[in-house]
Amino acid sequence: MTYIKIRPAILEDLDMLLRFEQGVIAAERPYDSTLKEGIIHYYDLPSMIASPDILLVVSEIDGVLVGCGYARIETAKHYLNHSFHAYLGFMYVHPLHRGKGVNGQIIEELRNWAISRGVFELKLDVYPGNEHAIKAYDKIGFKRYMVQMRLGSPNISKD
Repeated sequence: MTYIKIRPAILEDLDMLLRFEQGVIAAERPYDSTLKEGIIHYYDLPSMIASPDILLVVSEIDGVLVGCGYARIETAKHYLNHSFHAYLGFMYVHPLHRGKGVNGQIIEELRNWAISRGVFELKLDVYPGNEHAIKAYDKIGFKRYMVQMRLGSPNISKD
């Protein structure tokens, strides 16, 4: 059995986190024609590491970083039956380590952190065509909640 260690990210992890970020972007490009070409960044990683309302974690196997994810405490809409939720993002596991339970352990750590702060609702976004990710989140217990739709300008959108 593989021992997976989950710990808070630190600034010394930044180079690998930037690589993981590009892995997330590469995986999402086929599902999102609105992403710019070339190198882009989704996250301000140093700010995320420092924020008291975000927990950015990394996973290690044999001392090597193999995955990451974050939870961010957000205020819920006033009409919902909960005041806050934890938004999960930057969920990434290196391809060589998928299927080992890394993502599940990352989510469990993020969930425990949210619960320790009195937050019991977790949310995340998945592109509808990303069936592999959807099945993984279904397996953990997430339920499909809402479909976001868009209408792009014919001058901007590729589809």
